[in-house]
Amino acid sequence: MTMKIARFIGSNRFLSNFYSVAIEYEGASYPSVEHAFQAAKTLDHEARRPFWNGLLTAGGDAKRAGRRLALRPDWEDVKLSVMETILRCKFTQEPFRQLLLDTGDADLIEGNNWRDTYWGVDDHFGGENHLGRLLMAIREDLAYGRALVREQELL
Repeated sequence: MTMKIARFIGSNRFLSNFYSVAIEYEGASYPSVEHAFQAAKTLDHEARRPFWNGLLTAGGDAKRAGRRLALRPDWEDVKLSVMETILRCKFTQEPFRQLLLDTGDADLIEGNNWRDTYWGVDDHFGGENHLGRLLMAIREDLAYGRALVREQELL
């Protein structure tokens, strides 16, 4: 039976996009994956500034601010690859690389109760679990030494 990590809380909080970690993305440093991802929703450099200059301190603040951005025209087409690129920025650095590898072959499920059925799996509505699936793919790449090759392909 495969182990399951059903929520990114407690000792598994490091898997959360809200976890504090410096992320270098497109020439700027962000305080979390969530900050970088929300900023990537727009191509307007000035609109991205609050996400990296410390005005939005918590991931929840970044998420709320991201809802007010004018989305880039190709957002629906690129959001999955943007998330993958940003996650690779996080999980190719230590200690996150090792922490992800230490999850072994556990199913990683971004369980939630806020109806996020795209990135996670809602308790009542199910979901596609794209975040968990990306994390498992990155973990597999790291385990087999493919992370750097894949990272270069994305750039």
